[in-house]
Amino acid sequence: MIDIGANLTHPAFRDDVEHVLARAREAGVENVIVTGTTVEESRAAALLAEKYALHSTAGVHPHHARECSADTLSALREIAKHPRVVAIGECGLDFNRNYSPHPDQEKCFVAQLELALELKKPLFLHSRDAHPRFSQILRTNEVRKAVAHCFTGGREELHACLELGLYIGITGWICDERRGTHLLQLVRDIPADRLLLETDSPYLTPRDMRPQPKARRNEPAFLPHILRTVARALGKSPDVVAAETTRNAQTLFGIHESGSAAAAKRTAAA
Repeated sequence: MIDIGANLTHPAFRDDVEHVLARAREAGVENVIVTGTTVEESRAAALLAEKYALHSTAGVHPHHARECSADTLSALREIAKHPRVVAIGECGLDFNRNYSPHPDQEKCFVAQLELALELKKPLFLHSRDAHPRFSQILRTNEVRKAVAHCFTGGREELHACLELGLYIGITGWICDERRGTHLLQLVRDIPADRLLLETDSPYLTPRDMRPQPKARRNEPAFLPHILRTVARALGKSPDVVAAETTRNAQTLFGIHESGSAAAAKRTAAA
């Protein structure tokens, strides 16, 4: 399996990221795409990906859009040249918390869409309470190769994303009986070749996991729990959904072998 979105540069993982990754691989999660949310975090994500045979993204989250400048885009362009960086983002719109003004969010978002087009890389997208403006911007910029990361919206928003050709990332939100139960039905509307799975670690720990992890910290090793929930909702076996979502991640991000397989090959060559 591939966890397509984990914030492994977060301080929550500062002291034990190596053990976190070992647990993930023991659980069958062979690769993780480490999310970049600022220039600094994107650079750190690329270094982490290089060290542990993972992959990463490079982008500016809408929360930080007010800080986005020409220098920011130049820095992202350089980071994105790293062979382990497979997407531009996390980028998009967040009209829920509004940490950055809407005009700044939209300007920074469009700049990163243009950067992805320039570099021929897919996009790792964020949208919260921003539909339909989010879809309008994507349509105007003719975005196709992208994933709607951590999808939590309703049917209208889902179908708007699907009509744009986006992949859909499902997290532990689907395991939340308070606010995620609608996804148990909606996930059936996602074509099998557009579904992706992610933890968004250390956030969104599946609420129905027993026992709950210490400090409720989510980690990539819990991806199989999300997989089983999605598989039950789809009426498929977990093995089938794991194979489908892994293949989808490889296709979207151009990953042709798992992180552990790559590491094993290097070890054997040495």
